Amino acid sequence: MNKNLWLLILSQVFAFTAAPVTVFLSGIIGSQFSPVKSLATLPMALSIVGIAIFAIFAAKIMSIIGRRAGFILASVVSSLSSLLAAYSIINESFILFNCSCFLLGAGVAFSHQYRFAAVETVKKDMAPKAISIILLAGIGSAFIGPNVANITKDIIAEHLYAGSYIALAALTLSSTIFLLFYKDGHKPNRVNKIIVRSYLELISQPRFLQALLASAFAYAVMSFLMTATPISMHVMEKISLTETGFVIQFHIAAMFLPSLVTGNLIRKFGHSKIMHAGVTLFLITILISLFEQNFINYLIALVFLGFGWNFLFISGTSLLVLSYREDEKFKAQGFNDLIVYSIQAIASLSAGVFLTLTSWKTMNLICLIFLVIIILSTLRADLKERR
Repeated sequence: MNKNLWLLILSQVFAFTAAPVTVFLSGIIGSQFSPVKSLATLPMALSIVGIAIFAIFAAKIMSIIGRRAGFILASVVSSLSSLLAAYSIINESFILFNCSCFLLGAGVAFSHQYRFAAVETVKKDMAPKAISIILLAGIGSAFIGPNVANITKDIIAEHLYAGSYIALAALTLSSTIFLLFYKDGHKPNRVNKIIVRSYLELISQPRFLQALLASAFAYAVMSFLMTATPISMHVMEKISLTETGFVIQFHIAAMFLPSLVTGNLIRKFGHSKIMHAGVTLFLITILISLFEQNFINYLIALVFLGFGWNFLFISGTSLLVLSYREDEKFKAQGFNDLIVYSIQAIASLSAGVFLTLTSWKTMNLICLIFLVIIILSTLRADLKERR
């Protein structure tokens, strides 16, 4: 690996800690300060909304000021947002805490651009491996963030968790240390005379649409089922909280660990075949849901759910970078992330409603719709290319 890729990996590990810490603490703090119990998850929801809204702005800003300046700006924003969260906890302000989570979501939207920056440091045929490595680094963020937040939660004794966000401010700002040595290959366009294709023209390309749908619906299925899992397991099936947490941990590991081999598999077999494999892994998850809802079945289902997401998301992202011109990369990347994380937000926010109105088995069967769309878009793109 080259020096630039190493610097991006190390920087991302610290920058991305905002995401797992938000998942870890926002609901707990929300339940303490929310005037209405049903609004306890609002901070987490606003964080997801922040990611979706700022996805396209993150790409646009980087097209103007470059990758390094964009990542540094995001780290500063995330750090200040973390301090705002600490301040809101000290003052017991639910409104300010919601604002801080929304802004942390904006920072995470910039962090999602690390995978595209990694692609720019390697040759095109190495893109899947670069993306895999960046995703694998997410395990570091998932380990460091919550553990540091837990260790520092009572630094300010009278205000539990204020210390966690002060520590998060330091973690997110730490990413700038590595960025100082990162060489940004992007030269901002002061006057861009090149005619960039419209969004409609971009998605009219079969390969672009295939890549977009694979990533978007991989996130939709994964978020839809993962969000519902703790409620289905612990609240409805009365499975212990310890076993429920164990299932979620294994699921998260299954999302990232295949990254060790996914890039090489894509290079060997091609994007479409790995997408078919990802859909097959999702189908195993759905099949298992039709049997008894016990600890073992949830565990196996969620592990295959993680594997399927990994195959589809990495193959989708690495195919995307092959389906646009260099001069339109920021536009294409921003549009892709806007769609992907907007769909993730909708899936996450609707999971509880669907589980309450239907059942765990029905939710899994609903996901078949998304898998059919992925298969059809992949077959269409393959057929178009053969003609």
